[in-house]
Amino acid sequence: MTPATPPAHVFTAEEQKVIFASSLGTIFEWYDFYLYGSLATIIARQFFSGVDENTGFIFALLAFAAGFIVRPFGALIFGRLGDMVGRKYVFLLTILIMGSATFIVGLLPSYTSIGMAAPIALVSMRILQGLALGGEYGGAAIYVAEHAPNHKRGIFTAWIQTTATLGLLMSLLIILGMRTAVGEEAFQDWGWRIPFLVSIFLLAVSVWIRMSLRESPAFARMKAQGRTSPAPLTESFGRWKNMKIVILALFGLTAGQAVVWYTGQFYTLFFLIQTLKVNGQTANLLIAASLLLGTPFFIIFGALSDKIGRKPIIMAGCLLAALTYFPIFKAITHYANPALEAAQASAPVIVKADPSECHFLFNPTGVKKFDSSCDIARTALTKASVNYANVDSPAGSIAAIQIGGQILQGFDATGLSAADAALRTETFTKQMTNALKAAGYPTKADPEQVNRGMLLFLLFVLMLFVTMVYGPIAALLVELFPTRIRYTSMSLPYHIGNGWFGGFLPTTTFALVAFKGDIYYGLWYPVIIALVTFIIGMLYIEETSGKDIYASD
Repeated sequence: MTPATPPAHVFTAEEQKVIFASSLGTIFEWYDFYLYGSLATIIARQFFSGVDENTGFIFALLAFAAGFIVRPFGALIFGRLGDMVGRKYVFLLTILIMGSATFIVGLLPSYTSIGMAAPIALVSMRILQGLALGGEYGGAAIYVAEHAPNHKRGIFTAWIQTTATLGLLMSLLIILGMRTAVGEEAFQDWGWRIPFLVSIFLLAVSVWIRMSLRESPAFARMKAQGRTSPAPLTESFGRWKNMKIVILALFGLTAGQAVVWYTGQFYTLFFLIQTLKVNGQTANLLIAASLLLGTPFFIIFGALSDKIGRKPIIMAGCLLAALTYFPIFKAITHYANPALEAAQASAPVIVKADPSECHFLFNPTGVKKFDSSCDIARTALTKASVNYANVDSPAGSIAAIQIGGQILQGFDATGLSAADAALRTETFTKQMTNALKAAGYPTKADPEQVNRGMLLFLLFVLMLFVTMVYGPIAALLVELFPTRIRYTSMSLPYHIGNGWFGGFLPTTTFALVAFKGDIYYGLWYPVIIALVTFIIGMLYIEETSGKDIYASD
């Protein structure tokens, strides 16, 4: 009888070393990068305490995003070097930069110690991390792909795809371990620094391993023949034939992959903690468990892409995510904080205000003031993560919040001194909190009502979507571009997609939620991007599985 699937590939000792060395170093780099995202709320208090709590959290997210903003520039810098001098030396350099910046973050004084110099230093380290990561992924993925047989490239590069998730998992586990070891109060004060500081030991191991690697055979052969590109940036982006592929790779692959990935692994954590008020340790454990369950599927879908193609798996992941995000996140609310869901149904909140006084509540600079009665009311509700609807009132009227059958009158802070405005806001917030409590709105999720089993299942489903879009994508990107400009060409669309479309996802989704008053409204961002990628990808992206990449030197 013919077996349903061909025999599994038996890795040689050299192949195992290549995959292990590349993956281990990349796990470490992603660990460094994710530490910041996992500790965003603590970072906000340590480095942005000069502004209010809500603005400080937005600042922390923006500082997190700063590392993503510069990733395409890192892709250009290190991609060019990788195509000119080699893959090995470039991703050895990137890990040194990444590890050093992470270690320094653990030493930085807080805002209370050195004022504005603290957030400036933090953002500077984030930028160095982002630049290094912009060169890391392309180097590792290409290095492994150029060692792989043509018909096994999906499973080879899938090991690299696991590294981002394993890095996140590693950061979560170390954070949980430190929280348990020193206690929550000490961790909030100084213990959060330890995960950053221990990265110096991981850096030493990773550099030692990468030092033993040899150059990829494809690049070594091309260099020996004198066929390396003297101007990879010009060849990649100055010639329409290649630039067209770069654009298609961005909008038809990496943009959708990025939003699915960051929704499944980052936004869910923020949603559980910030919106549903689930205990941080419980939320982190659930995310970590879903990552453990889901990680093998990177390999499964990578191997499957060698058999049925990369494109159908990635496109299916984008489509499934776009179609199911809203029901899945509503189910997460149901199983994580049923009291909140019940309160939303029995006592809906309505803000009645003059629409001309209602502004977009996104304040990235921290200096804009929202003094109108509508803005004060909506800001208080947003901080409390309460769903609300907006109803127009006559011009000039003072905003009011209706919570079920109760009416809470707002106030206008225009013209008030800072002290008077703060006092009135504090009083108003207490009244609103008491009214919400009386209507059944919980201040935090009841641990006894958290259905961990169903939550884990839902988080696992979201993780499956991540593995579908991410598992095969490295092989597809490598196969799209010729060897002489591969590092430069594939790195830019990957890091624009993941650095910009993905990196801005938490900040964008929270801004959309604050704008609309609907805790699910931010999901429109990943849904629309994933659908756009599905349409463009289905129409214009070619299937590359089994392609001979050496033929395109």
